[in-house]
Order: sequence, then C-alpha cells, then structure tokens
Amino acid sequence: MTDQPALPPVLRPADPPRRSLTELADRFARDVRGDLADVHLSGITLATADLRRGEAFVAIQGVNKHGAEFTQVAADQGAVALITDEAGADIAAAVGLPTVIVDDPRGVLGDLSAWVYGTGADDRLPLLLGTTGTNGKTSVSHLLQGILDQMGVVNGLSSTAERHIAGQVIVSRLTTPEASEMHALLALMRERQVEAVAVEVSAQALSRHRVDGLVFDVAGFTNLSHDHLDDYADMQEYFEAKLALFTPERARRGVISLDSAAGARVVERSGIPVVTIGTPAIAADADAAARADWVVTIDDERPDGTVFTLAGPDGRRLTTMVPVIGPHMAANAGLAIVMLLEAGYAWERVADPLDRDGRIIAQLPGRTQFVSGERGPAVYVDFGHTPDAFEKTLAAVRRVTPGKVLMLFGADGDRDATKRFDMARTAVEGSDILVITDHHPRFEDAASIRATLVEGARRTRPDAEIHEFSPPEKAIVEAVGMVGEGDAILWAGPGHQDYRDIRGVRTPYSARELARRALRDAGWPVPEPSWPVPYDD
Repeated sequence: MTDQPALPPVLRPADPPRRSLTELADRFARDVRGDLADVHLSGITLATADLRRGEAFVAIQGVNKHGAEFTQVAADQGAVALITDEAGADIAAAVGLPTVIVDDPRGVLGDLSAWVYGTGADDRLPLLLGTTGTNGKTSVSHLLQGILDQMGVVNGLSSTAERHIAGQVIVSRLTTPEASEMHALLALMRERQVEAVAVEVSAQALSRHRVDGLVFDVAGFTNLSHDHLDDYADMQEYFEAKLALFTPERARRGVISLDSAAGARVVERSGIPVVTIGTPAIAADADAAARADWVVTIDDERPDGTVFTLAGPDGRRLTTMVPVIGPHMAANAGLAIVMLLEAGYAWERVADPLDRDGRIIAQLPGRTQFVSGERGPAVYVDFGHTPDAFEKTLAAVRRVTPGKVLMLFGADGDRDATKRFDMARTAVEGSDILVITDHHPRFEDAASIRATLVEGARRTRPDAEIHEFSPPEKAIVEAVGMVGEGDAILWAGPGHQDYRDIRGVRTPYSARELARRALRDAGWPVPEPSWPVPYDD
C-alpha cells in the first residue's frame, strides 16, 4: 500500500475538433504574440499531464507558480499554442509558441472550451441535469443515472465518485471537472449518443468557473449546512456561491428542496422558474416542507432500503424504494424524480419503470454502503463528512439496528477545521461507542486532528465510551472487536475513495476492503465485493 495510484484519464471526443487559432483570437484575445496563421487546435487543457498533441495549453496564475512556467513542457508534448495573461506571455516568451493573451484565463476557460468543442448553450447537447447543495449531490446524481437506465435512456454522469459515458465508467478526480475537461466530456458524450447527463455541481465549481459555458436544463438544490468554510468567509458567502446556479446564465429551470432553511431562500432569490419538494420527516420546518409542490412521505425503513411515497400536483402519486437506508435518501430520490419531470419526461415515462421494478435500481458508491454479510455486525461505509450528514446517517442506522451503534470517523487535514467540533459532537450524540481515527491528514499532524475530535466528543458527553486508534487499519479491527450480532458500525468519511492523502501522496487504501478484511479475520462471513479492490491481501 505504498505506490501512489495513477490519476484517472481525462476523456476527449474520439473525433476531435479542428479550430483555427486565428478565429479563436478574433473572439477572445486582448492581444497576440507570434504567428497564428495556419495554426489549428484539436482541444484545450490546463494541465500539461493531460495535454495531447495538437491542443492549446492554458496557463493560469496558481497559488505558488504561474502555469506559464510549464510552457516548454507543453510544447515538448505537442502543444500548438499558449493561451494566458500578459504575465504568462512574458514568462513563456522564450518558448516561442503562438500566444493568445486574455485578461483572465481561468475566467474565460469555460467559454473558450465551449467554443473549441462546440458545447455551448446554443449547440446540440444532451439534456443537462445539475445538482448542488452541501449533502446529497452525489446521491441525487447517481439516482438520476439509475432511473434513466430504468427508463431506457442512454445517459452520462459526472459525480464526485465516477464519470459514466453510455455505460463506460471512469473514476473521478474532482467533484466537478475543470471547464476544459467538462466540455471535452460532453463532446464525447454527444458522440456516443447520450441523451441526458447528471452532473454534480459543487460550490467551488461555480466559484472557480468549472461549469462556465454550460446552461443546465434543470438545476436541483438539496440543502445547505456547515461545510467548506476554508474556501468561503462565512455561510452567507457559501450560500451565494450555490445560488449562482439558479440564474438564467446557468440553468433554465430549478427544483428546490425545502428540507433545510436555505431552500426557501433559494426559492425567494432564484432567477429562474422553480418548483419545490419537501420531506416533512426530516425538514427543519416540517410545515413548510408539507406545503411544497411535491411531498415525500416515508413509508418504511428497512436494512435494504427506504420505502417512500412521492405525491404532487394533479393527483400524481408514486410509491417506490430507494436502495439505501435513511429518509434523507428518500428525499434525494424524490428530488431526482421531480428533476426528470421538470426536464420534460412524461410522468408515465418516469413512474412506470419504478412501479414495474418496485424500486430505484441504482449504485451509490460509498453512500451508506453495506459491506458486511448476513451474519455478524452490520457495517456501513459512508462518504459523509459534515455534521449534518453524520446526524442523518447515524439516525438512519439507529432505526434499522436492534443493538449498539458504533461510529468510526476521522477528519480531513488542511480543510475546514471549524466543523470538527460539531462533527465530534454529532458523532458522540448519535452513537453508543465512538472510535476516532485518521482520514486524509494531508500536511497536518494527524495526532493533533484526532486530539481536537476527542476533546469535542468528551466535552459533549464526558461519560461516553470513546476510543482513539491510529492508523485506520487498526481502528476498524478494534471496532469490529467491540461489536457483535445485531450491532452496527458506521464508518464515515472515506466512502468510495481508494486512497488516503498523506503529505501530498495518494496512498492506496479502501475502507470498504479494510472493513471486509476485519470482519473476515474476526470470523464473520463476508460477501464478494461489488467494487474494484485496489490492493491485494
């Protein structure tokens, strides 16, 4: 478990475009350097590692270096042009690539990419379904993809976990790809006759121009809770970043969940037509959720999923099951269904397959994923990493667990430290046993992160059973030893991820596989994995 895993590939259309650099400059340039005549490009990228021969290299100012410092590397790899700002042009002058100068290379990257790949708002594109919010974005995206499969619609997906293109699956790098990658991906999907695409849209993607040049047919909003205050000054600034999706420049229609207080604010300030959906069982304001255009009612919670009814205008009513525990997952499923309706699919086209199959058939990587067998403790591995996600998922596990609930988690290093106390508080309040371990320490001291979490948990419940183990390979073994038949372990944080970030190195690692190994070594039967195993025993 020491070799750093290779990054997933960036996807391009099989039949790349051929665009005139002179025409690009006419549309976007403030100035040019060098001879642009007879130069044509077949793509565009920010990263030399992804650059293919015949493409243009876009160089932006980074935190520590200007991308133009890597122009010679780009030229050696076959770049035909440089797109950068004035400072970058000066840095790269000696390389001699034809150069297009723009004021803000990152700010214009989306529009550049849309023009290069022919994926702008006025071009022929698949139906675009974008989901934002603190929690639930990935789940809604994968549920959309699953329902589209059941409907027989050729589809694509871009989420934190995976990219799907008409059945091909690629592991993701970022929640939302850089604009150049996003537009290249859409061009490839169009080539493969994809009809609809589910896209997870993070606040950072909106703030950092990763979805520029796109107009979503339907935008969905899940909720807003404490997260990412390392990127945003406060919750208001974080809210404003999400709100940007609900403008005519970004989307045509919206579906807004009223389950968090922020939902009503999105409705009030939205610049596009919206419909609302609510789940009174989990909403901050149950009455407001019950008055939504669409209402999700929880009918049954079982270890294999959550049965719910979706009711809306004109007497439309559907009862089905989402294959994950928790009312919040039913809320996500309801949002996905209504987004498809708002996209123009007929009620029967969406509802009939769900009625036929009796459930939504979808794989949600690392979302309260059941990794144990029929006997022994139930073990769930989850990607949740916010206090709100902890609270909802712990409550869901509690309702289907007859015995004790053990919570195992760690916190990200070099990320929003202001939520750590609330993560520890929520974890200890919702569990019978708490085990604190490491997650992605990055360049922080792992012991210091654990100490903060332990302190927060002990201040909340001084009498609680709290343990601290490092590394997580040891923590899961110890956790399995503390529980038995009828008990449950919720391992929150790692989810589907196949690495840990330790001082900038992606060390191969799978919480799902480590949990299976610990169960097997303790004598409990475990099923064969339904996911790729990143390393051997």
